[in-house]
Parts: sequence; C-alpha cells; structure tokens
Amino acid sequence: MKSKEVSIFFTDITDIFLFTIRVIRETFSRNFEFKEFIHQCFQIGNKTLPLIAITGTIMGLVLTIQSRPILIEFGAVSMLPGMVAVSIIREMGPVITALICAGKIGSGMGAELGSMKVTEQIEAMEVSSTNPMRYLVVTRVLAAMLMVPLLILYADALGLIGSWAGANIKGDVSFALFFSQAFSHVDFIDFLPAVIKSFFFGAVIGIVGCYKGYNAGRGTESVGIAANSAVVLASLLVIIVDMIAVQFTDMLVL
Repeated sequence: MKSKEVSIFFTDITDIFLFTIRVIRETFSRNFEFKEFIHQCFQIGNKTLPLIAITGTIMGLVLTIQSRPILIEFGAVSMLPGMVAVSIIREMGPVITALICAGKIGSGMGAELGSMKVTEQIEAMEVSSTNPMRYLVVTRVLAAMLMVPLLILYADALGLIGSWAGANIKGDVSFALFFSQAFSHVDFIDFLPAVIKSFFFGAVIGIVGCYKGYNAGRGTESVGIAANSAVVLASLLVIIVDMIAVQFTDMLVL
C-alpha cells in the first residue's frame, strides 16, 4: 500500500511538472486575459485577507508570550522584539501564511475547476475557441504568485503588531521602541529570501490547485477529491520548497 502511495505521489509530481511547462508556454502567448487576472487577484486577496489577518496577529502574539519567560531567565528580554521579528520575517510568517493559502486558495481552485470539469464547461470553452488553459489556469496561477507574497507581507506586519501587544501584556514597551528594537536586528538577507520564496509558494499553490481541478474525474465526488488532494499536495510542496530555500539562504549567509 505504501509503495502504491509513493508511486502515485511521484506520478503526480511528474504530471504537475508537465502541466507547469504548459502553463509557462501559455503565459507568454498572445491575448493574455488581463481582466480575468485582475478578477482572480481580487478574489484571492479579498477572500483570504480576514483569515490571514487573524492568523498573523495571533502568530506574533503567541510567539511573544511563549518566548518572553525563557528570555527573562537568561536576562535577555530586550532581545525579544528582534528575535520575534527575525523569526516571523524569515520563516514563520511565510510558511504559516503559505500553508493557510494552500488550504484556502488551493482548495478553492481545485473545487472550482473541478466543478467546471464535471459540468463540461471546460470542454464547452474549447468548442467555442476559448483557450481554457490561458483563461482559467494561467490567470489563477499568476494571481496566486502575486497575491500570496502580498498576503505574507501583510501577515508579517500584523504578526509584529501582535507581538507588540503580547509584549505589553506583562510589560510596558512603547510602539516606537518595540519596532526600533525589532528592525535593528533585521538585515536585508533576512528579508530578501523570504520574499523570493513566497513567489514560489504562490506558484506551487496555484499550479497544484489548478492541476487537480483541471484533471478532475467525471463524477461529482471528484470535485471534493480534487479540492482535498490539492490542499494536501500543495501543503507538502510548500514545505519542500521552504526546505530548499533554507539551504540556499544558508549558502548565501556563509
């Protein structure tokens, strides 16, 4: 059973790679669907923003509350803003936000395109001389690549605000002092790799979600299967991309 699951996983990876090549080829073709791209950007950002706002704030708050007692024991409570800022900007903010987007955006794309596949709307677009790959897939993938990094930056900002609120639960730190201490420990090398890998997170989420929906089966159950498998595979690939990005970041630092 395990060998079969491994075989299915690598088959999916191969098919996604071929699907990605097709997406790239259609991206640079003529007649780009700009209006649909803007619509998908709005859909992704508008529907995901409240969830990201809550998660980002709680992330910074919890990290600060849990880290404060340990730093007090070592007499390094003044390092709290810098430690939280580096942790959120380099790793926690991008990864946690990307995983939430994999669940929200990936499942939405898988379900939406899967339902269109079941109701034969994709075939109808092909008959009417509309390229469904360019109209449905390319616009969604590029929208995810644009909006996921913006959502990550938004989550990072709210995470730092939540951290400031957490620091003031048992302490008294002004807003200006907290952020001054936080950003004094953040270097350009902390910020740049996080932004770059966030684009890859968006690409992975968009491609996997569209792939699962675009290649869904004919039955109505296939819509749920496409949405569920899109979340699982996108989340796994986000972790793998993050692991690779961390290795490159360490090489740059060294």
